[in-house]
Amino acid sequence: MSAPSDAAADPLAFDPYDYRFHEDPYPLYRRLRDEAPVFHAERDDLWVVSRHADVFDVLRDDATFSNRMGVSLDASAWTPHAHRVMSFLALDGREQTRLRRLVSAAFTPRRVKELQPQIQRLTERYLEDVFAANDEHGEHGEADWIADFAGKLPMDVISEMMGVPVADRDEVRRLADLVVHREDGVRDVPRAGMEASMELVAYYSAMVRERRDAAQPPEDLTAALTAAEVDGDRLADGEIIAFLFLMVVAGNETTTKLLGNALFHLSAHPAQKAEVLAAPDDPEPLVTQWIEETLRHDTSSQMIARYVVDDVELHGRTIPAGSKALVLLGSANRDERVFTDPTVYDVHRPKSELGQILSFGSGKHFCLGANLARLEARVVLNELVRRAEDFHVHAGRATRVHSTSVRGFAGLPTTFTRRKG
Repeated sequence: MSAPSDAAADPLAFDPYDYRFHEDPYPLYRRLRDEAPVFHAERDDLWVVSRHADVFDVLRDDATFSNRMGVSLDASAWTPHAHRVMSFLALDGREQTRLRRLVSAAFTPRRVKELQPQIQRLTERYLEDVFAANDEHGEHGEADWIADFAGKLPMDVISEMMGVPVADRDEVRRLADLVVHREDGVRDVPRAGMEASMELVAYYSAMVRERRDAAQPPEDLTAALTAAEVDGDRLADGEIIAFLFLMVVAGNETTTKLLGNALFHLSAHPAQKAEVLAAPDDPEPLVTQWIEETLRHDTSSQMIARYVVDDVELHGRTIPAGSKALVLLGSANRDERVFTDPTVYDVHRPKSELGQILSFGSGKHFCLGANLARLEARVVLNELVRRAEDFHVHAGRATRVHSTSVRGFAGLPTTFTRRKG
């Protein structure tokens, strides 16, 4: 009898740096949930947690699963000084509460809501560029949804909010891309990523100094952060710089990937796409479902690390104190114990299920930028439905980003058909 060819017969292995894993991590996630919900990846000494209930509990227990070493699995970023570039994302307890309160005094829901007209203007401008690039190639034209749109708009929104000049935005985005990119065979932040991080920190240091020195600083987020005050407490320059760094890397990259993933997956389901595109006069309800199902089905942020403070018993395994735990957000969102037919992409998925997604985390560390990401996606996809009669992603020529922290596309060739009239 020949040996079974089923991949499930192979020994379990988890390598978050493997380019093949980046192409489709979900079959491995299912094996982990079913066979080893707490798995020790010996090569990188990671304790991998994959079931929804366990991921949820870990995210909400920062006394046992601490953020003090940051959230990156990369060895060089795993340090007690991680808060210098990850802001409150790499803090716990009172320190985290203090810093988040001060940042929230400047990064308010009102400031996010007031961005909507600007997001709308940018969306209209870049969609015109997308359709123009598409039309240049005649009947079989196409545009690159990432290069021509999704890679530009989130960076412009964040840069405008921070006060980054237009002339600097392409370079800032290039540096942010380098920070998250992982090179084949390099099991850490590549040298180019480290250099890009230092350049971004230096750039934001200069911005903060300018706002401090200005007699009349501009009305942007950077200036608001320098002025933020809660009960007499104010942010130090290093704390502001770390938050700006976090925003440009986490906020920009994850929203770019969300917009790419949304088109990629809906294009692969023609019947659902036809439904979404059939309501140009009132796209909001189905567009909202489209966004949330994309966040569940293929979230931009796949995994985050935690430092284990005390020994933890879970599913018959002991995760020892001092270990690095890796919680798989992407796996939690596909857990059969919570979601019906989780491998199926369904824009009609019940809201009760969509309310269980963990794409933005949970508890005290719930993503501060979640509202901004959802707002951007809603404005963009509403406008796309109003303008496009159809679109088709050329999936065979799509190129993926290779990263341990974000999942999405570097290039997404797409053909668009304008609505007539």
